[in-house]
Amino acid sequence: MLRATLERLLDAVDARGATVSLSLVRDPEMREINREHRQKDAPTDVLSFPLYEPDAFERRGRTRPREPVAGERMLGDIVISVDTAQAQATAYDATLEREVERLLIHGVLHLCGHDHLVAGERRAMEKEERRLADTIGMPWPYLA
Repeated sequence: MLRATLERLLDAVDARGATVSLSLVRDPEMREINREHRQKDAPTDVLSFPLYEPDAFERRGRTRPREPVAGERMLGDIVISVDTAQAQATAYDATLEREVERLLIHGVLHLCGHDHLVAGERRAMEKEERRLADTIGMPWPYLA
């Protein structure tokens, strides 16, 4: 199921044929990864490790690679904590599956150069999150 969802998301960002490494982990492992790579000693919901610089993607309007994807291209790694996803799903009154899909959308957009540290970038990323949610038929109640 996640593979098909990921393929649809990659198609929606014009990266059909690209590959992504996806790992589902528990909070203790996510905490270790977060500590090692971000110096934050706590678990988090999703981490992304892009293989391309942000300027390799158009991020104003619809997200897409600046150069067409020719053949298989590895975009990077996404790591999702199932424990944190379950806690968030409960808080949002959503299913675990839907929360993992939301985190997958977020992770894919990070692999495509999006970020949410600056207000303008955050708005563009949130708009794209909602667009991608629509492409997989997922309601987006998280910003209400």
